[in-house]
Amino acid sequence: MNTKVKIINESSHPLPCYQTGLSAGMDLHANLNEAIELAPLERKLIATGLYIELPEGHEAQIRPRSGLAYKHGLTVLNSPGTIDADYRGELKVLLVNLSNEPFVIQNGERIAQMVIAKHEKVEWLAAETLSETGRGTGGYGSTGK
Repeated sequence: MNTKVKIINESSHPLPCYQTGLSAGMDLHANLNEAIELAPLERKLIATGLYIELPEGHEAQIRPRSGLAYKHGLTVLNSPGTIDADYRGELKVLLVNLSNEPFVIQNGERIAQMVIAKHEKVEWLAAETLSETGRGTGGYGSTGK
């Protein structure tokens, strides 16, 4: 059963949708009055014209589009960006150009993907010790031996 999410679309673009039956993410479109140029290493917030009301226990994750990242070096800077269930403002995407060439974002361009996910809340239990594991305190790169 699909979760119902209220959405306001103030753009002239279609609502986010799944491109295939097994897609996890939905494309977000830039909602611009005029094209925006992103210079190399420049970052900008890009409007989508969308507002959502997520149910409690859900979040929206904003992720890069693999095609833009591979072909043009554009990515979502705070990837994945998190939209909390109590946020009611416009969805905006923080894009950065990691290439050596300027990139022009056009109105309607697919700029990111959004994944809706359930999440858990935790309650901290103060402790003096933690259980032992095979990994122990091994951090970055420790399992690649």
